[in-house]
Amino acid sequence: MSDRTASAPGHTRQLLGWVRARARLRRHVEAGGETPTPDERPVFPTAWARTPPVRALRELVLVAGLGSVLHKELTLEVYGLEDLRGYEGPALIVANHSSHLDTAVLLCTLPGQRRRRTAVAAAADYFFDTWWRAGGSAIAFNTFPIERRGGALSGTPAELFAAGWSVVVYPEGTRSRDGYLGRFRMGAAWMAVEYQVPVIPVGIRGTYAAMPRGRGWPVKGRPRVSVRYGAPIVPQPGDAPRDMAPRIRRAVQALLAEDETSWWQAQRGAQPSALTPPPAAWRRIWQQSEPPVEGGQRPAPRIWRH
Repeated sequence: MSDRTASAPGHTRQLLGWVRARARLRRHVEAGGETPTPDERPVFPTAWARTPPVRALRELVLVAGLGSVLHKELTLEVYGLEDLRGYEGPALIVANHSSHLDTAVLLCTLPGQRRRRTAVAAAADYFFDTWWRAGGSAIAFNTFPIERRGGALSGTPAELFAAGWSVVVYPEGTRSRDGYLGRFRMGAAWMAVEYQVPVIPVGIRGTYAAMPRGRGWPVKGRPRVSVRYGAPIVPQPGDAPRDMAPRIRRAVQALLAEDETSWWQAQRGAQPSALTPPPAAWRRIWQQSEPPVEGGQRPAPRIWRH
């Protein structure tokens, strides 16, 4: 999608059209009509969020605003950025998801050149149910709506990839309820194969303990959060989504295991506690509520380690 697809008045008309359509549907439901299906709901327009003025504002929010907050509230460590230097084109960035902190730490740790050309797929039924939440997330994180329940995929990823943008997707579809890696849906693998873009796997540890469900701010004590980027996975000719999906999940698993143990043990297929949840739900939540340490040893606090 071009950054200049429409003029400012055109974007305004699209946004006003969405507000009016939402109001009509609300009146229809309140009058006793049937609840609209995902395909019948108006799609929040987000092209305006990728125009130069909004992109400049977003960079200020991420670097000067959120970046400063993360620096102050977390012990944030970043690994694997060297694996991204040889890939300058569009990519599908795939990460595990256990906290609303995930998108912030991911975007704030991406290399600036890629961050400025990255959009985030967000659940249409949560982030785009009200104008203020939809507009706020689009400005701060360059989000666009994607249906997670009806199985429909927004047409926006194809336009973004064609224009050289990268896209962040959480294949679990929602935040983990206990901090452990959940089942990956097929959407990310389908996009990688359909649009022939490399997949950048990301393993994020510590965000569940730092800001679990129900909290709007990180816990005290600057808990450790680790972001590990893996080598891009390039789709091969003849690959099908069912071939790509397990490769993507194994790559994210390996990054989580590497953070808890070591690179060597992860390569040998080690199954640390991060990947082997106990059967009882309360034990899973209790274990994941403790800030993680690297390789079983608590390191000295280090910020923005590269």
